Amino acid sequence: MIEFGDSSRRSFLKVGSLGLGGTALSLPAYLAAKATAPHLVKDRSVVFLFMHGGPSQTETFDPKMDQPAGIRSATGEIPTSLPGVTFGSTFPKLARLAHKLAIVRNFRTGTGAHDIKPIVGKNSLGANLGSLYARAAGTNHPDGLPRNIALYPKAVDPAAMPMIKTFGDFASPGPLGAAYAPYEPGEGAQMQADMTLSLARDRFDDRRLLLGDLDTARRHLDETGAAGLSGFQGQAFDMVLGGIAEAFDVTKEDPRTLARYDTAPLVHPDKIRKVWKNHERYRDHGQTIGKLMLLARRLCERGAGFVTVTTNFVWDMHADANNATMVEGMEYVGAPFDHAVSAFIEDVEARGLSEKILLVCCGEMGRNPVINAKGGRDHWGNLSPLILYGGGLKTGQVIGRSDRRGGEPDGSAIEMENLTATILHSLLDLGEVRLMNGLSNELLTAMTGPMPIRELV
Repeated sequence: MIEFGDSSRRSFLKVGSLGLGGTALSLPAYLAAKATAPHLVKDRSVVFLFMHGGPSQTETFDPKMDQPAGIRSATGEIPTSLPGVTFGSTFPKLARLAHKLAIVRNFRTGTGAHDIKPIVGKNSLGANLGSLYARAAGTNHPDGLPRNIALYPKAVDPAAMPMIKTFGDFASPGPLGAAYAPYEPGEGAQMQADMTLSLARDRFDDRRLLLGDLDTARRHLDETGAAGLSGFQGQAFDMVLGGIAEAFDVTKEDPRTLARYDTAPLVHPDKIRKVWKNHERYRDHGQTIGKLMLLARRLCERGAGFVTVTTNFVWDMHADANNATMVEGMEYVGAPFDHAVSAFIEDVEARGLSEKILLVCCGEMGRNPVINAKGGRDHWGNLSPLILYGGGLKTGQVIGRSDRRGGEPDGSAIEMENLTATILHSLLDLGEVRLMNGLSNELLTAMTGPMPIRELV
């Protein structure tokens, strides 16, 4: 939306009028306000890939092949680039990149309940972790892109199923207020539409020249401070003419890059057995996870600080009426995950962004160390898979270990608050956060109280 106010002698430009705390600001004024954000934001982004449904630790990154059948990985194992470390055999591409990863084998989420607690839970006061970050960093990057974004299948495929929020709302801002909620492209959000140019290009250019002529004579006499916004006016025009909106369009990528990320050929819908009620979600996962990871990388490059990525509820492998067996389910879910995450890592490496982008992959729980009678694994909160890449952390290592069967940490556990602290430590100068005005004691404790995973920082 672009408005040109003719009634004002200043002809003040409005591009995509945005709400901030209940007050409408023109985009140039909004950019100017955000340029004065506190100097506590590190030059870093986080992509949190949430493995919705609860992935098995055994068939992913801790195969336990020395255990008998019924406990050890039902998909076998594959050697990795780390000596003596194996992954489940569904992850050959990630296995070759294991020296770039931190594989955490003593992480637990604490309960076997379906929810989204690592990303929205008690540790984050019921808000998306990105909302905590945005509360300190500001809701938008100085270039205008939202700092906190949540990506679901519809962000890259309008035909995908809508996001299930029965088990938690990824866009929850908790007690922080709606201004800090993640932006959800493709889920009916208005902001993306507001960033699209709706005025004919030739008329837009003419109006821009006119506005420039009118403002030149008045700029130094503008009592409202609009004189200081000339640079931000130009920035706002540039955003609308191809900056922000373009960032959300993965088709703008080099076709070779787009093809490298594409997971759709791996799980053709006709090959997913319809006996499972979850077959449409398996389809969406396979069709979209690669493009979602590509979109996440594009957004991080352009200033997003926290990007939540998730497909619908697919890692719930009970082998019941809804969900496939471990072996079949990992084919539908694990293979596209392996392809998408490895493509993301290789792309980030090639672009020299490994220090600036942190990738976190985990779900709400793990899976029972004993396979059930139907060939699936049931809910398990005592051990959960977790891998991290990049972000300046000490990767290329296995952290902690599980017990003999892979059901409990062997020794001390890494808890969710330690993961939360690691993420926030990567994004923010927490010492500066402690000095911020206006943060409640509860919020300060949540953000700065827990200890990061010591082996990583």
